[in-house]
Amino acid sequence: MMKLWQVGGLAVTVSLVGMLVPTELRFALIAATGAIAAEVTPQVSRSQERDSSGSLRSNRPATTVKEWMAQVEAAQVQVTGVKLERTEAGLDIVLETAEGKPLTIDATKFRTEGNSLIAEIPNATLALPQGQPFVAENPTADVANVRVEQQAGNIRVSVAGNNALPQTEVTLKAGGLAYSLNPEADEPDEEIVVTGERGGYRVPNTSVGTRTDTPLRDIPQTIQVVPQEVLRDQNVTRLQDATRNVAGASQGGSSITDRDQQVTLRGFESRVLRNGVRDQDRPDTGVDFANIERVEVLSGPASVLFGRNSPGGAVNVVTKQPLRDPFYAVNATIGSFDFYRGAIDLSGPLNDSRTVLYRLNVAYQDRNAFVDRFDESQFFISPVISLALGDHTRLTLEGEYIDTADSFFFGLPIEGTVLPNPNGRIPRNRNTAESYVNSTLSRVGYRLEHQFSDNWSIQNVFRASFFETESSLVVQNLGIGLNPDQRTINRTRFDGSEDRQSYGLQTYLTGEFSTGSIDHQLLFGVDLNRLDGGGYTATAGRGFIGTASPIDVFNPVYGQPTGPLTLDFDVDLLTDSLGVYVQDLVTLAPNLKLLLGGQFDLFRQTTKDNLADTESTESSNAFSPRVGIVYQPIPPISLYASYARSFLPNGGTDFEGNQFQPERGTQYEVGVKADLNDQLSATLAFYNLTRSNVLTPDTRPGVPPDRFSIQVGEQRSRGFDLTLGGEILPGWSIIVGYAYIDAEVTATNDNSIPVGSGLGNVPQNSFNLWTKYEFQSGVLQGFGVGVGLFYVGERPGFFDTSYELPSYLRTDAALYYQRDRFRAAVNFRNLFNITYFESSYGRGSIFYGEPFAVQGTISWQF
Repeated sequence: MMKLWQVGGLAVTVSLVGMLVPTELRFALIAATGAIAAEVTPQVSRSQERDSSGSLRSNRPATTVKEWMAQVEAAQVQVTGVKLERTEAGLDIVLETAEGKPLTIDATKFRTEGNSLIAEIPNATLALPQGQPFVAENPTADVANVRVEQQAGNIRVSVAGNNALPQTEVTLKAGGLAYSLNPEADEPDEEIVVTGERGGYRVPNTSVGTRTDTPLRDIPQTIQVVPQEVLRDQNVTRLQDATRNVAGASQGGSSITDRDQQVTLRGFESRVLRNGVRDQDRPDTGVDFANIERVEVLSGPASVLFGRNSPGGAVNVVTKQPLRDPFYAVNATIGSFDFYRGAIDLSGPLNDSRTVLYRLNVAYQDRNAFVDRFDESQFFISPVISLALGDHTRLTLEGEYIDTADSFFFGLPIEGTVLPNPNGRIPRNRNTAESYVNSTLSRVGYRLEHQFSDNWSIQNVFRASFFETESSLVVQNLGIGLNPDQRTINRTRFDGSEDRQSYGLQTYLTGEFSTGSIDHQLLFGVDLNRLDGGGYTATAGRGFIGTASPIDVFNPVYGQPTGPLTLDFDVDLLTDSLGVYVQDLVTLAPNLKLLLGGQFDLFRQTTKDNLADTESTESSNAFSPRVGIVYQPIPPISLYASYARSFLPNGGTDFEGNQFQPERGTQYEVGVKADLNDQLSATLAFYNLTRSNVLTPDTRPGVPPDRFSIQVGEQRSRGFDLTLGGEILPGWSIIVGYAYIDAEVTATNDNSIPVGSGLGNVPQNSFNLWTKYEFQSGVLQGFGVGVGLFYVGERPGFFDTSYELPSYLRTDAALYYQRDRFRAAVNFRNLFNITYFESSYGRGSIFYGEPFAVQGTISWQF
């Protein structure tokens, strides 16, 4: 559908479907409508908008009828060649046309999307010798790739930066004329319309699906991105709050504590990545969002690229990287339950030549919670240094340090919360635990990138992390509810410590080449890891257990004496793994792509029980393949199908001392992805996912509670999810998702979970919506309002079929005001103060959701 002109609110359009209408008839229609349009003078307006870098880009006058007719005359111009030329000023993209014909360049089609500079060239055809799009990887240090490809009636030129907009001066040359693709500087003679970060709620490219900066529509698997603007608008400080915006993501644990940030995808646990590298630390070590740029969520098996992994998927947090231009920002938040947070974000060059860049994020947070006897303080700092070691090599040094002191919360018994209690309802703010936990986490690492040529590059990444924690807890038993008096609950004293170190070294090579008319995007890598201490699947360290007095949940008495402590466990774990992977994204035709990949993993874990003076070793290996195909009948639509497997070792032993078998996952997925326009995209996916050799609590008679696990035979999750995200109209953005999950136990071993039981904390139906509108002009310019709806259906208990958590619909809201570099916001959570339950860890641990809360934030950039 092509717009001819617009007068007021009336737009006249004509459909030119090249596959259905003969060429002669299409030009007759153009001539006829053009004759009518020539008698109308379009309304012309000029404005500016602010892009993601803070620079101002001009929206030049709308295309007139005369200009449109000139574009029609240029419709047969073919681009026969594309060249990249590096100059002292930056990077030139040269478009060569057949017979030297000029191209009509419409500067209003220049924009930014996420980390990319975009130019749309209307009414032109890409006719390269091999009939393929032009792609060049890493042409400069801060440009990830340049793509020139055919879209519906247009040629699209995109220049993607490395985690930020390119700072290199990028010039588009065609027909003897040159056009800058970089955001423009201020033009004071024009009206300024502040719209926030350009690209908004839609991120078109990601690296989590293929380890290369690939358009989402070319990846045969569901990937959802929560961009920086959504994180800012919702004032996100926790990983679970970010993934509320992801269809099919359900929450485990409680929002009360930052130590419990487990995210479930499609019914199964997920794993956390940092900048595409597997994070070997558990989610309870915390993720501070002061240095998080965006969150990318890959649903389904991800072992083909990231090694041992749960079949649920991977959550990739992308950190902020240094900027070439000076950037300084501060913000402060104050809110309900004594919430206080301050953060600074500093970046820019350290030398005149801008070959050394830095970024520094610092945050401090102090808060209580809606439950009694809970408080938390956390200090976070993250420095990053980026050095250009010549024109083709860049070294980035990164560090993080988190120091946390907080309390513990294990929820409330089911009698008096979900189920009735003859003594009444247990107050929502009741806390039966008495505890403190102190921990520190340090991360250091580097990323070395070298570009051999326009088509070949290599990356070497190293990361080390050091985690230490000490805790003293008096908590109730997880799987057991109230005593027969329906008032008291039994508790246990636990003191423990853990010292954990992890190391990861990864090297991967990417390259592009052709075999005849077929293009290849090849990836080959090696991943080496060591974990000395506990990880996702096992606990290491030293723990003491003692008795504690029961507590009356209706009339608690704290500070009661506890019994003597005895050493309960003293375990050392050493885990080594090696993964080798290869992947090829094959372009069989401009609209047909095949993704082939696989990873071979070797795993070895040594468990030393110092208390029993025993040592055992477990080793295993696995091959995890992925096959996918993408067909694009028209450029905005992608139809895809894929098959993938996952592998996850289960460390430790059962009650009888037998080692666990590795967990395996298998997924079949089909779907459709659609770019509804330049700023709005949608995905619909259907899947069938199975998981075998799953660890579940061992509840057999004679087995100590909450101490041992047993492997259930098989679990299955099948369903579909639908997502939509982007900008509907200027100033109106949306991110929305719906998920249907049919998850159940399909085979079982000797424990209390029968076949057909649903999976704990996994709702069959869930829905998320967040939308905002920001006024673009007039007296309300700069004001905005946001509304969020989060629906979670009924969920089974945690490995317990005797109860269900009821469904709920939570409403959030926000008010914003932004002018130039100043921004103020007020966020409301649970606006109508409904009572709901987030999750459970058994009959003794039911977690209420947060009641009504408000937070106010002031930000300033300078």
